[in-house]
Amino acid sequence: MIVKNMKEVKIGFIGCGGNANGHMNRLAEIEGARVVAVCDVQTERAQSAAEKHNADAYTAHPALLERDDLDAVYLSLPVFVHGQPELDVIARGLPFFVEKPVAISMEIAREIEAAVAKAGLITCVGYQLRYLGSTQITRQLLQGRTINMIVGKYWCSTGHGDPNAWLRQMNKSGGQLVEQATHTIDMMRYMCGEVETVYAMQANRFLKETDCPDTNSVSLQFASGAVGSLTATWAYAGDWSNANILDLLYEGELLNWNPSSVTVQEDGDWVDKTAPSPTIDDVFVEAVRTGDASPILSPYSDAVKTLAISLAANRSAQENRPIDISSIL
Repeated sequence: MIVKNMKEVKIGFIGCGGNANGHMNRLAEIEGARVVAVCDVQTERAQSAAEKHNADAYTAHPALLERDDLDAVYLSLPVFVHGQPELDVIARGLPFFVEKPVAISMEIAREIEAAVAKAGLITCVGYQLRYLGSTQITRQLLQGRTINMIVGKYWCSTGHGDPNAWLRQMNKSGGQLVEQATHTIDMMRYMCGEVETVYAMQANRFLKETDCPDTNSVSLQFASGAVGSLTATWAYAGDWSNANILDLLYEGELLNWNPSSVTVQEDGDWVDKTAPSPTIDDVFVEAVRTGDASPILSPYSDAVKTLAISLAANRSAQENRPIDISSIL
């Protein structure tokens, strides 16, 4: 519980595009949190965010990090840019929130993970679905139960548009399994535990002007003995209602999870269960304020394990063989 006269948490942003605006808007609603500095390589974008939030604008993150009033930093960057900005924030000794996925390669992720551990910093990765009421209810329902199988899907239309956009370049985005369906993969991990082996197939059936697969099918073997499958495509022209959907079978029962609710089959009837939850930004700000990282459900070191599954799936499809996650981590 946040109390009056609490310490104000002053926050800087590196990257003002994409999801950054949503986080800034939420932080503006949190008592005792204030965005004081923003940075983006696009001057107009930085200035626009600065004006909206009464912050100072920068176009180079080292200049922003020279400030002595920062308590934490958000990094909202394309995946191929991750690396040096995080290391620079760590060198300043600042807690940070970073959007998923954490890196384009395991080499970069491991370097940052090691630097975080050495510095002992509070970190949070933008796997916000872990914090939802529907997720926490599901975790409670599954406590002590035997999970048989989990089936996930992430179908969307994000692949349409400029074929030269970085999202559709494999060497910049890692493809859909790294950049987008990482949310679904992370939720499958969060529900069922660690993954031991993946075997994936990929195809390019529609968006042929890009080198990223537009269709993915992934089989997963969990350490618990449960099995899973994931389908992901960004060649779907419909809405986003088929993104981040999980069906979970446990001990003869069926549970359907999505970000807004969890539906459970009880005595032959389907029952909707919902619960309020704090946002990931509320949790991160309070952790920075108190120095207590225990409420953070998605620290950097954990997010690296989710990245490993995405990269293993890509390798599996390229090499046409199962990949042990231990060979990636």
